[in-house]
Amino acid sequence: MNEKVALVRERLSQFWGQMGKKQKIWLGASISGLLLTVILLTIVFTRTEYELAFQNLDATDAAAVMNYLDSNAIPYELGNGSTSIMVPSAVASKVKVDIGSQGLVQNGSIGFEVFSANSSQLGTTENEFNVIYQNALNGEVQKLLNQLEGVESSKVLISAAEESVFLTPEDTSKASAAIVMKFTPGFRPTQKAIDSYYNLVQATVPDLAVEDITISSPQGELMSTEAGGMGTGDADAVDLQFKIQSKFESDLKKNIQEFLGPIVGNDNLVVSISSSMNFDKEITEENLVRPLENNNNNGIIVSEEVNNATSTGSSTEAGGVAGTGETDIPGYEAAGGDTSSSETSSQIRNYDFDRIKKNIQSGPFVLKDLSISIGIEAEQLNDEQARTDIMNYLTTLVRSQLADSGQDVNDDELINKKVSLIARTFAESPTETTAGGLSTAWMVGLGVAALAVIGGLVYMLARRRKQAEIEEVEMPEPTKVEYPTLDLENVTNESQARKNLETLAKRKPDEFVNLLRTWLADE
Repeated sequence: MNEKVALVRERLSQFWGQMGKKQKIWLGASISGLLLTVILLTIVFTRTEYELAFQNLDATDAAAVMNYLDSNAIPYELGNGSTSIMVPSAVASKVKVDIGSQGLVQNGSIGFEVFSANSSQLGTTENEFNVIYQNALNGEVQKLLNQLEGVESSKVLISAAEESVFLTPEDTSKASAAIVMKFTPGFRPTQKAIDSYYNLVQATVPDLAVEDITISSPQGELMSTEAGGMGTGDADAVDLQFKIQSKFESDLKKNIQEFLGPIVGNDNLVVSISSSMNFDKEITEENLVRPLENNNNNGIIVSEEVNNATSTGSSTEAGGVAGTGETDIPGYEAAGGDTSSSETSSQIRNYDFDRIKKNIQSGPFVLKDLSISIGIEAEQLNDEQARTDIMNYLTTLVRSQLADSGQDVNDDELINKKVSLIARTFAESPTETTAGGLSTAWMVGLGVAALAVIGGLVYMLARRRKQAEIEEVEMPEPTKVEYPTLDLENVTNESQARKNLETLAKRKPDEFVNLLRTWLADE
């Protein structure tokens, strides 16, 4: 065995000694590149990929999860201030299911499972039982709140109602709840979500009224609708109004950009829209009565009654010649007679007029005011006519939009104040640079690229070495170089010898160099 090792070593030594200096350098570089590639690929393909399994853990839950992972020999990494735990991607799903089934992650709260874990309550006093039950109730409510969308963590403190046979219902203290909730960054609960928090707590705790619940967050107190907060309908209406206004402004901005973009260039145009809208909903009822047209302001004759009456009669008046008859009263005048007639006429007509009933409901919104600001690259407005044309377009657009606003759209001075055209040289946007760690895909790509480069180098080295071997085989024996000599012994004068050397160096520098090499080799 030793002889074989010695033989192999001797052959390697002979092979190494036969190689030239350049061949040794290329061989060393090739071996180093190959080893580097193997090491890099080994690191990339054998590195353990970790996946985020648990986050936003408190100290108690983190310790319980770490204990489970240590006992099962599962590697893990801590992050985000020891509040997040990452495990290998291959076992992440299994770890989540196992830890979830064992109830190790409770966000620092103890639920009603504490009674199942300690089924024997012998020796527990009533006060201790009440404390355990209160903590379990707090934990259950906390876990319910933490499962809601956008809730990062919560802390619940519930005070149960005090019951006593010696207290009247008026003297008995009521149940109350104080809750602090922390939301994920960027999440803002709507009024509907806030009301759901109150309803959830009220349904969980017996004899708890909504007015006895206080829910706060780092941004302030969260008010329910019953406690004076904005109603769900009001919140939805405000959100809808905001969306309508934003859509109107974005659509108008898009129309302006589509019109002016091809003229001045999209990169040379900046549009800003500011609007004011009236979302008051109005319902108007009109009951109108008017005569018929072309009828002397009269209506339709519905009924007509005409009465005509004529009467004729006579009347007798006292008078006569006093004492003219046997039976007449002396001194009394005898009666005289007269005939009379009368005529009456009446006419009654009933007219009917047009009756119009209108129920007018205003639109969903009315544009009250509008202003448009346009920024254009200064080079695009070097012509006064171009500036005038753009201003005419914008003012016409504003007039058409404010037609129903109640403003005087024919007032040129008023409309011009609502349009501004700015000609400036645009500032260049700074180059955005992003920095971050290389992902696995990038590392694999770099490894493949490095492998390709190294493979190319190895191929070139092998090709050059093969070509060098061919040249060495075909290369003829080098001819022996005859170096020039100077017979210094026959030169008696030192200055003559120096002169001969200088002459040789000037005329034949190559032979002079060879001569020096010969002298050095002899010494």
